[in-house]
Amino acid sequence: ESGTGFGILAIVISYLPVLYGSFSEREVNISLLDARAGSPPTAGELLRRHAAPEHSAALIEYLQEWERWSAELMESHLSYPILCFFRSQHSNQSWIAGLTTILDASAFLMACGPERVRFQAQLTYAIARHAVVDLAVVVAAPPQPPAADRLPTDDFGRLLESLASAGMALDTGGGEEVLAKLRRAYEPYLVALSNRFLMPLPTWVQGQQSLDNWQRSAWDAAARKSSVRRSRYKALKDDGGE
Repeated sequence: ESGTGFGILAIVISYLPVLYGSFSEREVNISLLDARAGSPPTAGELLRRHAAPEHSAALIEYLQEWERWSAELMESHLSYPILCFFRSQHSNQSWIAGLTTILDASAFLMACGPERVRFQAQLTYAIARHAVVDLAVVVAAPPQPPAADRLPTDDFGRLLESLASAGMALDTGGGEEVLAKLRRAYEPYLVALSNRFLMPLPTWVQGQQSLDNWQRSAWDAAARKSSVRRSRYKALKDDGGE
């Protein structure tokens, strides 16, 4: 009995490096989204930053990386569902937000994007959608419709205008209807996972321009608060306060 107890303990401990390794590999691509899709990431920002024709090769390569990432996520998180609860180091990033951003971007490219990138977008969309559906089944999160449309017509128009001005060649004939159909195939599962793990879904378009995580620091906020406190103290002192 003593020997069996030590054996069971050794098996449990041996799982820790496996879990941490899978978590670490998952977070690499999520961190890379910072400079490519903003903080928090959005499909609109990802596409805008890769809209120029000379960046199409980089966009295809990036979608290929996320195709493999989605397959690895499905394999590791289906085997060890506890990994779904592991959170990213930054509060405005998560594996659900990253997966949503890539699915949104892939769906848009399939519906309206340049012909050159559509094939890779289809491959990435297929495996990412597969991962979302299987994970929702494993964690017992039945699909739920979004509380509100994540991409209303007005936002879709602004997205098209932003990408066109950035240099992306768009095919908008019937694109909104095709995109809506593609979104219905994955959004309910993402909503279910978001509610299950309390990780908010990203928007399609950034509401206001904000700095990426790499452009800011917690020390900056601390310095601003310290400066405000010193200014208030000086004002009180000048007024004769204590």
